[in-house]
Amino acid sequence: MLFTELTFWLFFAIVAGLYVLLPHKAQNRMLLVASYVFYGAWDWRFLSLILLSTLVDYAVGLRMATETRQDRRRQLLGVSLAVNLGMLGVFKYLGFFVDSFQALLAGAGYAADPFMLSIVLPVGISFYTFQTLSYTIDIYRREMEPCRDALDFALFVAFFPQLVAGPIERAKNLLPNIAAPRVLSWEALGRGAVLCLLGLIKKIVIADAIAPSVDAVYASPDPTRADVILATWLFAIQIYCDFSGYTDIARGVAKMLGFRLMRNFAQPYFAIDPQEFWRRWHISLSSWLRDYLYISLGGNKGGPRKTYRNLMATMTLGGLWHGAAWNFVLWGLYQGALLAVHRVLAGTHKRSGEGARRSPLAWAGRVLVMALFFQVVCYGWLLFRATSFAQIVDFTQRLFTGPAGLSLPSIPIAAWLAMAFLLVWDMLIERSGDVRFYQSWPLALRAATYAGMIYLLAFGATTATSAFIYFQF
Repeated sequence: MLFTELTFWLFFAIVAGLYVLLPHKAQNRMLLVASYVFYGAWDWRFLSLILLSTLVDYAVGLRMATETRQDRRRQLLGVSLAVNLGMLGVFKYLGFFVDSFQALLAGAGYAADPFMLSIVLPVGISFYTFQTLSYTIDIYRREMEPCRDALDFALFVAFFPQLVAGPIERAKNLLPNIAAPRVLSWEALGRGAVLCLLGLIKKIVIADAIAPSVDAVYASPDPTRADVILATWLFAIQIYCDFSGYTDIARGVAKMLGFRLMRNFAQPYFAIDPQEFWRRWHISLSSWLRDYLYISLGGNKGGPRKTYRNLMATMTLGGLWHGAAWNFVLWGLYQGALLAVHRVLAGTHKRSGEGARRSPLAWAGRVLVMALFFQVVCYGWLLFRATSFAQIVDFTQRLFTGPAGLSLPSIPIAAWLAMAFLLVWDMLIERSGDVRFYQSWPLALRAATYAGMIYLLAFGATTATSAFIYFQF
């Protein structure tokens, strides 16, 4: 079930109707069943993987909390790591490494016997394995107590709004929200509806409308310089609207049920350097990598050389998390190099962002730097979107020496209007520092805004919707 399909909204209407009639514990049990139905609609066979991860981490968490010997606690954590990363390795990376090894042998002159391996990637596996790992690691670090209710823990793992593409929630944030009775309110219902509407506009009206133009250029054997530049700019918008659109809908659906999911995007293209970008882009993943990988490797302790090594390792593995392909590894290396170079040139960056008070001149300077850094980000997206190393080399050359002209397929007018609307919306959030800025507006202005958003969605809706990009990760 896609968030953009009528089937999902019928499913959600049934879930919400049952939800308001049930007491707290029964709500949780019903949501667990609904979450398994939601995931089973993709492929019921892979429910076994979620159940395996759930049972192992629930048992490990309980045992680890009572174990006093550090070596035994470390072994228990190793079981959780082996099961979750083992599933991820087999279903996501085994075929990739087999193919890469065969190519390496062929390049060295050895004829390797073909080993055909076709493994279907379970949707959402990268997200829920990281989510459950955060639970066992937090217990190992003695930062939280284990969940005693097995079914509540199962709901934490499988909660359907964020199951297949995040945000990657922390147990110490989501489990208390599951364990305690939730209070439903009209304010939360309205806020959730606005988030869903905004997410649908991002996905359907912008991302899905841009996708054919981007795909046409990246599938073309001879695109022009202008084609490559514009298609890469458009892909930057496409992937932001696609992924943040999913997050908005997930957060909106959860909010209407009384849950609080973390914010995953904070106007990332308003960043002026790589450190700020990663505080704004895919926040649940970047903070996960920081807290559970970068810090575990030593963080910034041990001197500059080890700090840069840890940065590069963290971002390279972060790139590989996105997919089993060498262009994702290259994208991770690129992001790590940007962070390392920025650290060398600027040191620890002073936090700034939403709601910061600046003079008009300071704002003008920031906008200029923002526009320049956006080009740096976009080259990273070229690495991310490319289908091969050969295309990366070819497109990079075309950025500087490609033929003139423009053959990029046209973008629908509704998409341009939606992009203008989204720019203003994000600017208002950035300026105010409050994602609920519109709630202080007069009722008539809010009503007009909501009506305009509904019209924009209806005007820009097409039947050519596609799965969210991050489902493949």
